[in-house]
Amino acid sequence: MGAWEDPGMVLSGELRRLPPAARAIAEAAVAAVDAARVRDEQGLREAADELAGRDPEQVGVVLGGTVRSLLEDLHPDGLSGEDVQDVLERCVRDTLSWTSELDVDSLVVVLTGALGVHQQEEGAVRPDPRRLAWHAPLLLAYLLGVSGRRFEPYLVAAFAEIARAETVEMP
Repeated sequence: MGAWEDPGMVLSGELRRLPPAARAIAEAAVAAVDAARVRDEQGLREAADELAGRDPEQVGVVLGGTVRSLLEDLHPDGLSGEDVQDVLERCVRDTLSWTSELDVDSLVVVLTGALGVHQQEEGAVRPDPRRLAWHAPLLLAYLLGVSGRRFEPYLVAAFAEIARAETVEMP
């Protein structure tokens, strides 16, 4: 079992010191990613339901930030369209090997949203937070699995970036 396969991960000191709402998102995110790593469909469903019950914008910022940061680390020279397509195809194949609950459109929204290129059409129905809360951990688990990296540093960095952005005054 690699360092990234630690389903019993407990929040670190940094994450434990988060405000209650942020800590709840962190706990649910860790549970969801851990469940996806070990291909525990029921565990992922429960953790994704917990994530979906939180503020969707906050959850999206946290999970999107972790996906983006991980992708940037995995592609330090930049992410091409072919790289994005490759990540998407490999994640789909990997996920379909253990669950049929994959919705490729939701996975695309997670990936393109994390990269800041998802465009919501005027009047279009917003993506279902439950579907996004299921698919973001799938993508994260896939990326962490192929890279051998740990989730926690990316999660800590996402919360740190959010805190930094909140303290910067807008002109």
